Amino acid sequence: MPSSTTADSYGASVQGAPSLHTRISWGAVFAGTVIAISVGATLNILGAAIGANLVDTTQQTTPEASSFGIGGGIWLLLSNLIGLGLGAYAAARLSGTADGTDGTLHGLATWGTTTLLTALVLGSVAGSAISTVGSGVSSIVGGAARGAGNLASAAGSEVSERTGNDTLQSAAQQVIDRARNALTATGGDPAQMNSDQRKAEIGRLVGQRLTDGQLPQQDRDRLVNLVAAEAGVSPDEARARIQQAEQQAQQTLEQAERQAREAADAAARAASLAAYFAFGTLLLGAIVAILGARAGTRATYADRPLARSAYR
Repeated sequence: MPSSTTADSYGASVQGAPSLHTRISWGAVFAGTVIAISVGATLNILGAAIGANLVDTTQQTTPEASSFGIGGGIWLLLSNLIGLGLGAYAAARLSGTADGTDGTLHGLATWGTTTLLTALVLGSVAGSAISTVGSGVSSIVGGAARGAGNLASAAGSEVSERTGNDTLQSAAQQVIDRARNALTATGGDPAQMNSDQRKAEIGRLVGQRLTDGQLPQQDRDRLVNLVAAEAGVSPDEARARIQQAEQQAQQTLEQAERQAREAADAAARAASLAAYFAFGTLLLGAIVAILGARAGTRATYADRPLARSAYR
């Protein structure tokens, strides 16, 4: 029967089995990431130079904007894929591993690190650009406001010199009286109302028609009489004009709603295509990184058996 010491040592040997050594080399991953970003940036700069050479304003042989966009997108995709492939190859090679799975994981780690760093850099650049544009717009608006203030001050001084206080008060009182008469004189005989009064009540009824959708028959008859008195036409002609205006307004609303729906659909399709393109780009990058890492993984060679005849 084994002693407790033997049992304890046996249990300890089972529970404390030796752990595997870490098989990831972050130095290799970092080196592959640097290579991937550097190669991609170098090729993108080359593409920008080639694109700039294609612009010829004197001979008017510059390609169209759509061609530039397609060509630039293809060049950008290929540049990043080439950079990722070389970076993954370098990461797998520098890791020193001879296991295909370990090499593949080093390539994927390089792909992920490159993607995250690129996203951070692009986000920082975009944020800086938006901040710069906002500061510029704020400065322009502030300068324009100051200029407008100076201009208004100068104009006010000129007006105050040419216009007396009594004249301004008289003109303001006339405007107030006219608006008050137009807004308060409702429900009277349209023939006895002035033009401002009729127009004010017509505007009120038309606004009620647009907000409520329909007018009561009494208000509709009132609108017909107002339009007839204002335009100097018969009630039948006024009714025809109102119906025509309602049809045009309805068509305008339907057209605006259709255009809004089309714009929303176009924006949704554009966002969907952009998301699919981003997904495809990332997937291609991962595939190229895997292929590059598999190519960079060190190969294993079997030892040659020694010839026995040499020792006989």
